[in-house]
Amino acid sequence: SPSSGQPHGANEEALRYEIEELKRKDLSLDQEIAQLLSEGYSLEELEKHISLLHEYNDIKDAGQMLLGKLAVIRGVTTKQLYPEYDLELSD
Repeated sequence: SPSSGQPHGANEEALRYEIEELKRKDLSLDQEIAQLLSEGYSLEELEKHISLLHEYNDIKDAGQMLLGKLAVIRGVTTKQLYPEYDLELSD
């Protein structure tokens, strides 16, 4: 858009680049799916794993949020709370 401060051509070029990057990512994901299918995984199984990963990430995010709030209340860092709850820093 003219108000973006970029010349029209530069903005268009950035969009073309982004489209090409998305096409490359799409191709890469298609290849990864094909590889997993060739290893004997089914689409349903892959979808279930993806769903479980999303659920895990949502739960982990909620836990991190709660740890953050508790850390603020106690005046410590979240890292200092990990040993108290038997958590690994890599968790």
